[in-house]
Amino acid sequence: MSTDARNAVARRAENVGTVQPNSEQQKPTMAQQIERMKPEIARALPKHMDADRIARIALTLIRKNPDLAECTTESFLGALMTCSQLGFEPGSPTQEAYIIPRKGQAEFQLGYQGMVTLFYQHPMASSLKVETVRENDYFEHEEGLEETLVHRPCQTGPRGKAVAYYSVARLINGGRTFKVMYPAEIEERRLKMPSKNSPAWRDHYDEQAKKTVLRNHFKALPKSAELSRAMAHDGTVRTDFTVDAIDVTPEYPQRPELEAGSAD
Repeated sequence: MSTDARNAVARRAENVGTVQPNSEQQKPTMAQQIERMKPEIARALPKHMDADRIARIALTLIRKNPDLAECTTESFLGALMTCSQLGFEPGSPTQEAYIIPRKGQAEFQLGYQGMVTLFYQHPMASSLKVETVRENDYFEHEEGLEETLVHRPCQTGPRGKAVAYYSVARLINGGRTFKVMYPAEIEERRLKMPSKNSPAWRDHYDEQAKKTVLRNHFKALPKSAELSRAMAHDGTVRTDFTVDAIDVTPEYPQRPELEAGSAD
């Protein structure tokens, strides 16, 4: 037997009964990562929410949407942590926040109901409503020194297609302000978004339009720290899922208004 052959036999003998490391086997699954992250989730959640429930919701989202299971673990955990810190259950019937798969990354998406919820956390907030105006409604809108907004929904038949969207906010000091946007303005902004053809726009156009109105209205309204954070992370990918990372600008901005030099 040659020297090389004897050395090979000796090496095989030394390795009998040992398990060779396998990086794929050692890599924890998404479910395992979520389980390990529960203490951090518990620290981030408001007191009335439960980390075990958030973990179960996360696993249910992955089972229901196989595309989420294909996203990077870091981005999914980042989106989950953002939801937790803001006090939202992703994908719940409240429609406050979602975790959306996009090009292999999990993206945090703020629902317009979530924006309303966070607005009320500001001590100056009194009321906020968002409405759709339809072609058979009575509607008056004027800007300038004598601002006017009058909307009476049609009560005698079908209201027809949407012709405008608006939000009205009241503050506890008596201040009142509104924002109106028309379909052409909504479309102009939609077409600038990477998510312009997403299922959210395709299946829930009015809700997305209302969110667009709110986002623009909030530029002139007092915002809670939570609302500011939520708007900064909306439509972005977060790969650092430590608690403090929510105060850091997201690494992968997906919205045109987060890109340098954009005014919207």
